[in-house]
Amino acid sequence: MNTQREQLIQTWISSVLGSDQFEINFLAGDASFRRYARIKLNNKTFMLMDAPPEKEDCVPFVTIDEFFDANGVRVPHIVAKDLEQGFLLLEDFGDVLLSTLLNDQTVDAHYAQSFKQLIQLQSIDGVNHFPEYAYEKLISEMELLTDWLLPSLQIQLTIEESALIKRTFAILANAALAQPQVIVHRDFHSRNLMMLDGEQDQGVIDFQDAVIGADTYDLISITRDAYVQWNAERVYGWFKVFYDLLPASAKEGRDFEQFKQDADLMAIQRHIKILGIFVRLFERDGKSGYLKDLPRVMWYLLEESKPYAELQPFIQFIQAKVLPKFEAKYGSYEVVA
Repeated sequence: MNTQREQLIQTWISSVLGSDQFEINFLAGDASFRRYARIKLNNKTFMLMDAPPEKEDCVPFVTIDEFFDANGVRVPHIVAKDLEQGFLLLEDFGDVLLSTLLNDQTVDAHYAQSFKQLIQLQSIDGVNHFPEYAYEKLISEMELLTDWLLPSLQIQLTIEESALIKRTFAILANAALAQPQVIVHRDFHSRNLMMLDGEQDQGVIDFQDAVIGADTYDLISITRDAYVQWNAERVYGWFKVFYDLLPASAKEGRDFEQFKQDADLMAIQRHIKILGIFVRLFERDGKSGYLKDLPRVMWYLLEESKPYAELQPFIQFIQAKVLPKFEAKYGSYEVVA
């Protein structure tokens, strides 16, 4: 641990809080060079984000946090910041992740609250504040499947198969762009939502990749979570709860059946990307923790594609050429009824 950095932290927090009588406890790290510590002074706690400027740029985080905060999204308030040194003092959201509270009995009420907050997020005008989830971006995400998953299974594509995959990716990217475009959190799921003491609103974290994109994207993140699976009928029930909350402008010429299709096609785009990401996390970054979730994601992809004729050639290719090798290497998924 860098003692000079520790010294800078001590000095900065003392000046911000007007006291050096605080306790500091560093938390277990995440995937980046950022570190977090809980600061305790008297009976109040704060969260320190330590992001060395030469390694981590926390300007995007600050910009988005302040924009969301000003617009009523329940993100951590920034108590103090020093961007030159890479220090942020944030409101402490505690430790209770929504994911730890979900079960058959509680999930409907918790998700209803999440949807309400999602609709509020989507009502904010984010144009000029966030990058667009452009066609190229949607395609390059899906290409993670061809760049990482297929090579990991030693699958060589024929010219026809490559063309088929290209056509399918184009269908999915265009479907996402045809939907109403709103602010998208991009990682809106139960491990990025916190239960806050004495508050109805869920705390929202990990929002620094927000973009302007399809209004079904975040709905999919939470209801068809890569880490947890709910019964399909129940998921469609949640789609309806969410659809009913949408503003009239988002339902114009778009009945529930159309919305359901929009959400399914968005989910398929996302699951194709995740299959590539989980393999890349292992092969490139040495993180094996996500491999156990791969069979669930593959199951989602096959399941969600069933109603859509335009996806069948691609799905036939996956079933014939990819699935046998995939299951041999990564296992298969046991369905929850």
